Amino acid sequence: MFTGGKIKSQRSSLLLIPVVLASLIVVSGCTTDGGSTTEKAPMSSASGTSSSVNFPVVTGALGSAPTIVVPKDAPPATLEIKDLALGHGASVQSNSTVTVHYLLMAWKSGAIIDSSWSRGAPSSFPLNQVIPGWQQGMPGMKVGGRRELLVPPSLGYGSMGSGPVGPDETLIFVVDLISIQ
Repeated sequence: MFTGGKIKSQRSSLLLIPVVLASLIVVSGCTTDGGSTTEKAPMSSASGTSSSVNFPVVTGALGSAPTIVVPKDAPPATLEIKDLALGHGASVQSNSTVTVHYLLMAWKSGAIIDSSWSRGAPSSFPLNQVIPGWQQGMPGMKVGGRRELLVPPSLGYGSMGSGPVGPDETLIFVVDLISIQ
């Protein structure tokens, strides 16, 4: 037999159950990526540590040309890597030849410098023949993924620049990995 205090205590506890369950449902249904169900990876710097860099915002579906919101913060001093979507295929090795779609934006001006999507065809090249930012930033990426690379001038085109890339330019790449040879 229950005493009055125990019944009141049990009723209070029972009344809290729906509130707690509703809170758990709301919290578990929240995302920080606009509701995307794409598997995400943490951001990291070239040193392998977790990054606190404010990456430029990238929108657009995997496989289609992305849009990058022009950054307002100061550029990072080190290579920064952010997987926007994890692939599920083979992983890039340092000696891989990759086939990718990519977009390249200049940090300072926000100008699009190059885009394989604009040319209408992906690009293929051995990693050992590209800038150090790619040589260090691409290994470990899996086929089917999308990666954002923030490449400081020291790992890009340096103080001289090259063609449309100005001197001391930090580069923003968004790369979709199509295949590895």
